[in-house]
Amino acid sequence: MSGRAQSRPINVKDLSTALEETKNIVDLSGLKNLAGLQLKDTRLREHEMKTIKIIKIGGNIIDNEDALATFIKDFSTITGPKVLVHGGGKLATKLATQMNIPVKMTEGRRITDTDTLDIITMVYAGKINKNIVAQLQANQCNAIGLSGADGNTIVSEKRPVKTIDYGFVGDVKKVNTEVLNILLRNNVTPVFCAITHNENGQLLNTNADTIASELAIGLSSIFNTELYYCFEKNGVLENVEDDDSVIENINTESYKALKDNHIIFEGMLPKLDNCFHAINQNVKKVCIGKSDMLFNTNNKHTTITK
Repeated sequence: MSGRAQSRPINVKDLSTALEETKNIVDLSGLKNLAGLQLKDTRLREHEMKTIKIIKIGGNIIDNEDALATFIKDFSTITGPKVLVHGGGKLATKLATQMNIPVKMTEGRRITDTDTLDIITMVYAGKINKNIVAQLQANQCNAIGLSGADGNTIVSEKRPVKTIDYGFVGDVKKVNTEVLNILLRNNVTPVFCAITHNENGQLLNTNADTIASELAIGLSSIFNTELYYCFEKNGVLENVEDDDSVIENINTESYKALKDNHIIFEGMLPKLDNCFHAINQNVKKVCIGKSDMLFNTNNKHTTITK
């Protein structure tokens, strides 16, 4: 008789049971999924702690050297992530007149032909944007000037012709937050002018209020976003002749009533439409008023809510 141990026949049923028990003890796919969820939860908690301010300034600040210098000094003291959006002021119109290029306006909106697009690109993305960035740097606020074409950050499409052909005017279709997130996480402040692009080589003149609103909406996926429209009035006025007649809170219902009763000045409606578009797309806070509201919450201004 041989000393070699006799091999036992394999019981397929026992092997199947053992494998099932092992699977229950160590389910690697489950551990992997759990780790992924924990990482995602950690990142969400980190982002929930961060609030970003998107601030839009207009011609009343841009066209006044002293006002701009004061604003930039104060803006530089704002802690945490922030984005600045600026309009064009009067400089583009002044330069067009000097170059004998006719300025065409319809219902208060600029018609952007090829020559006009060249001028506003030079003024908005060049002179004004770089002047603001240089002043921010002088106030120890690390900033970078951007159009929507830079980093492919804001993509628009040329506005279709209906009753009016606005020319090379863009309507925002997409905000790419990846590049912005890298900048913001490295304490670099983006400064946007009112120029976007269509991803096919065409620059487009784009409303700065809309750019601010769309940036706030896009960044709301990774930050708690607050949107501030700074202009020459204390807020939305009940009586356009009385600067103290500020309507301090406007919600969707009251906005409809104010419009139906023609209480709000017609020129404010596009800005308010952008406000409600933002507040209904996960933006946490929207305010309109003088830039002082950023630094003293007791100053009168208008807050937009759902």
